[in-house]
Amino acid sequence: MPGTPASIFDHAVASRAQGGGEVSGDLHMVRRLDRGVLVAVVDGLGHGHDAETAARLAIATLEAEPQREITGLVERCHAVLNRSRGVVMSIASLDAERETITWLAVGNVEGILIRSGAAKREAILMRGGIVGHRLPSLRTATLPLSRGDVLVFATDGIREGFAEALRADAPLQDIADRVLARHGRPDDDALVLVGRWRGQRKAGAS
Repeated sequence: MPGTPASIFDHAVASRAQGGGEVSGDLHMVRRLDRGVLVAVVDGLGHGHDAETAARLAIATLEAEPQREITGLVERCHAVLNRSRGVVMSIASLDAERETITWLAVGNVEGILIRSGAAKREAILMRGGIVGHRLPSLRTATLPLSRGDVLVFATDGIREGFAEALRADAPLQDIADRVLARHGRPDDDALVLVGRWRGQRKAGAS
């Protein structure tokens, strides 16, 4: 199971290309920031090398200026991707000082926050659009985070309803592998990222 430095956000990923191929337009990024973590899942439109190229360009753009506000990051991607196929994406900034998640989606990369120790789930608002071609009004939502909360991002190669039976305390790679195996569509690229928020350890915490 990979993790970010200081282990404030452990994560796992499961993915596969359409038809078992080697090239996928579904990519992800997890980047440690000064105050937290930036997480994104990007889906290049269509399949094959053109979709992968658009997705890689989006990830490279996010990596270049990760400290920007997420609306600014999406706007920058939109400008850079205007000659590509474009992408849909969900992006989240997890703040370790404020213990919050701020997220937004353009298109249909689904985002779910599974609350630790409870059946409650929060869903990202997916606004129609294509980064690089048609950008909607960008509106972020900010939610409180608790230690043990689990964030799940899934591209549209994962069928809807994948999160209904998920438990926040299950091993992350098991969650990702199970979602891909049970809900992945063979006719599309598919990627699911699962991450558990560990937050900053307070003084005197074990």
